[in-house]
Amino acid sequence: MAEVVSHEKIVVSSESISSDEKIAQRKTIVYETRVDPTVVRVAAEKLKTQLFAKFGFVKPKSEEILLISIDKYYEPYMLISGRYSIDYYRKCTYTIRVDNKVLEVILLNSKFEPNRPEGPSSNDFKVITLEGEERLMNEVKASLILDGYGKEAGLSKLPSAPSERHPKKVLAAFGIREIAPDTDLDIIRSRIIKRPNDVSRLVNEIFEVKERAIIYTPRYRVLYKNTKTDEKKSMEFDGVTAERIQQTHTLQFLRKIA
Repeated sequence: MAEVVSHEKIVVSSESISSDEKIAQRKTIVYETRVDPTVVRVAAEKLKTQLFAKFGFVKPKSEEILLISIDKYYEPYMLISGRYSIDYYRKCTYTIRVDNKVLEVILLNSKFEPNRPEGPSSNDFKVITLEGEERLMNEVKASLILDGYGKEAGLSKLPSAPSERHPKKVLAAFGIREIAPDTDLDIIRSRIIKRPNDVSRLVNEIFEVKERAIIYTPRYRVLYKNTKTDEKKSMEFDGVTAERIQQTHTLQFLRKIA
């Protein structure tokens, strides 16, 4: 078979080539606290008997539920958008069926001698086999919002708010250790980088991250104690919207407010 000349720059060995990475620098954003602890306390006082309700309707007396503390902390969320594309060749074999009487086939200035295939109908026709390569291109995109544990979180859990002018100082004041720098990258890599197993030659392979940020949003945790049973329970409120949220595990330091 005749040789086909290509003027494209290609890589012969796919095993020794890593992705061409274009990674944006990660931004750190800390939302401003828009809710005063007093507002949180008032909201919690209205709901405190519900914390200790039995069977959904049997509630203790309000004076039996004692406020223990109001703690402020920051819940981290990771935002990252990435794209992975691969332009590559894979080896292939084409089998062409020809008439049983054909002795020779000329294609692309090359001569091929037909052979009889194996099988019960092998006397009815002959075949020629062409070996070559196919060029393909795959592209995958993803935009993720992750919590501090790397699990996907919805936009509803992340309110909009102005950001602090000096986020690093706020984190330092609360003794918050930032999430490891490659945590979000490792997650999105595992989601979108899928190099095919049949790559024979690479034309181009790119992993690109254009948007990347960690947002720390303020939260309040209000702890109560049932003085009659000594049972303790807590509820949490968003420090931006004052809305009550489902209790979550926190990675961060809690600062006592009251």
